[in-house]
Amino acid sequence: MTEQQKKFPEFYVTAPQPCPYLPGRLERKLFTHLTHDKPAELVDRLLTTGFRRSQNIAYVPYCEGCQACVSVRVIVDEFRPDRSMRRASAKNSTLVARRTSPTPTPEQFRLFRAYIDARHSDGGMADMTMLDYRMMVEDTVIETFVTEYREKPKDAGSDLDFESWPLKAVALCDRLTDGISMVYSFYEPDEVDAGLGTYMILEHIAFARRIGLPYVYLGYWIDGSRKMAYKTRFKPQERLGPDRWERISSDDDI
Repeated sequence: MTEQQKKFPEFYVTAPQPCPYLPGRLERKLFTHLTHDKPAELVDRLLTTGFRRSQNIAYVPYCEGCQACVSVRVIVDEFRPDRSMRRASAKNSTLVARRTSPTPTPEQFRLFRAYIDARHSDGGMADMTMLDYRMMVEDTVIETFVTEYREKPKDAGSDLDFESWPLKAVALCDRLTDGISMVYSFYEPDEVDAGLGTYMILEHIAFARRIGLPYVYLGYWIDGSRKMAYKTRFKPQERLGPDRWERISSDDDI
């Protein structure tokens, strides 16, 4: 194999399997391996044009007769939270966010397992071990970071004791040339009324605005899936059409 061939991605297609989001349908994925010998520009191009990353695999839906999965990204500078989002921010005003390198910890894994067991016990992550979680966090060839959200005690004098505060949520994200891609997030499952999932997206939109990145990538919105309906709330946003990203404003139909 020539050096040029090594740098050009080879694509593969998975076998059909039941779709986890739309009952009665089958899903397939087109995927390629992300390796250190692939040009950074190529990897970034994949992840800003519809591919998602899971460890060192970039994939995109490749389902026959179905185009329900649509890539979504929030337009950071124009985004304004609605009333329910402002309530979520208020409910989580005692949380402090801290971004770190992609280093998994046993504490993160305990929260991850509690979240999976409570919310996705029948999904593909149900059997993940600490080793699997470690691979999910560490196995990356691009700039990746973890954001921990901890609740600051009322009597805390400073943020120096951050790591001793209760861990409430975690987000794994990639930094791309034009935005932040939210790869996976999880939170304390017993606090469903706190709006932690919404809050993490809002906090990353604010972070992207501070560092001058125009987009926050939310992955796939799936028409007809209740699990993915929340992504339509974050507008204005762009959705990837057959040829280009298309703007969806607050006034457009969903």
